[in-house]
Amino acid sequence: MGTEWMTEGKCRELDPAIFFPSDGIGVQVAQRICADCPVAEQCLQYALDERVDHGVWGGKSERERRRILRRRRLSHVAARA
Repeated sequence: MGTEWMTEGKCRELDPAIFFPSDGIGVQVAQRICADCPVAEQCLQYALDERVDHGVWGGKSERERRRILRRRRLSHVAARA
């Protein structure tokens, strides 16, 4: 996946630290910014594909992305069985 979508993100003109919060309140602030971002889906997919461990990407926290990857892995394994 390319990164050309990044130029359209709402985050492009904001302090990157907003998207790398140290607490739950910070995560919620970042998620609100992502909520109506035109490239949130591409951003999330990029983070999942690249296994980005830190920050809020596409409106999803680190924990949420780990859950998504785990569900995908389990459904893939189930489909192969």
